Amino acid sequence: MADTVLYEVSDGLATITINRPEAMNALNIAAKVALRDALESAAADSAVRGVLLTAAGNRAFCVGQDLKEHTTLLAADRADGTDLTMTTVREHYNPIVRAITEMPKPVVAGVNGVAAGAGLGFALAADYRVVADTAAFNTAFAGVALTADSGVSWTLPRLIGTSRATDLLMFPRTVRAEAAYELGLVNKLVPATDLTTVATTVARTLAQGPTVAYAALKASLAYGAGHSLPETLEKENELQTRAGASEDHGIAVDAFLTKTKPRYVGR
Repeated sequence: MADTVLYEVSDGLATITINRPEAMNALNIAAKVALRDALESAAADSAVRGVLLTAAGNRAFCVGQDLKEHTTLLAADRADGTDLTMTTVREHYNPIVRAITEMPKPVVAGVNGVAAGAGLGFALAADYRVVADTAAFNTAFAGVALTADSGVSWTLPRLIGTSRATDLLMFPRTVRAEAAYELGLVNKLVPATDLTTVATTVARTLAQGPTVAYAALKASLAYGAGHSLPETLEKENELQTRAGASEDHGIAVDAFLTKTKPRYVGR
């Protein structure tokens, strides 16, 4: 992977780190491509059973689009009469969010600082958010005369309700970590000094868990968000049949009967 995004796999956990701390981990084209490729690599690697998405430094998780690069590209579009700048949503943001949400393994976001715009979108797309008490969230889109992207119009109302999501999107502002926790944007709030340790522990615990069951849970929650109860019951049946046939389910049952701790293999 490029230097803008670091990628490391250890004991079933892929750690993906946005690495532009000098720019508050803003997303230039190189970073977006590298992040997309890292997530897709993690999804495709059978040795990876969990993902930790985090960022370098302590100021920002990711502040979204690199506006310096964006301004240059926008000026070129206007000079050429083209509209290539905004294709980044289709080419980069959408594949990144889909890679997170559709990945058949858990994704933990370790939010070390400000998460704004697309950075907010990536954090909300994760299955679990461990957040430093010095971090903050910002729905910055309307502040630069843009609409929501990176899945925020789907994830944000699911987490906090349509009314609150509308308020935050139409009146963009910074929501500090403690208030974000109260809103329901944060799963675990920790002291900033403990973020790396706690986020890694959470992600590693999930990476050692029943991967097939976790994949089914993700699929079930996503499906249930847009389907009726009867349809969701059928989907649960399909997914439960798949989970019940997994090697890990057999391991869990044997461990229960022998009163030992299960050692899952991710199959």
